[in-house]
Amino acid sequence: MKQLTNQEFNETFRKRTKQFALQVIALSDKFPNKESARVINRQLLRSATSIAANFRAVCRGRSNAEFYSKLCIVVEEADETQFWLEMLADSKLMDNNHAEIIELISEVSEILAITTSIKTKLYKNHNSVQQ
Repeated sequence: MKQLTNQEFNETFRKRTKQFALQVIALSDKFPNKESARVINRQLLRSATSIAANFRAVCRGRSNAEFYSKLCIVVEEADETQFWLEMLADSKLMDNNHAEIIELISEVSEILAITTSIKTKLYKNHNSVQQ
């Protein structure tokens, strides 16, 4: 299997995070008209779209520090998105869409694992250079 260059990875991952955000947007249109659902919907939409927007900013980082800082935001937002999707699944507000929610949880878990791995490697590399 061919290893992607950083530029190829960034482009592929930008598209992936944007597609994920679009899937969450599509799910949000199916939310029931209840106050509890509105709260989860707002939080979920904000955090899921923030993953894509901030990864886009990662790709435009002007320095290693800025790259790392934006990547930390992506990790935080992915974790928060996972939380809201789990809350949605556990609340049973949308039992008709349970399979869709589980797929989104799986996707955000992968996004979180990938970005956490990159963040950890960058942190280790930065600290080994400074010592």
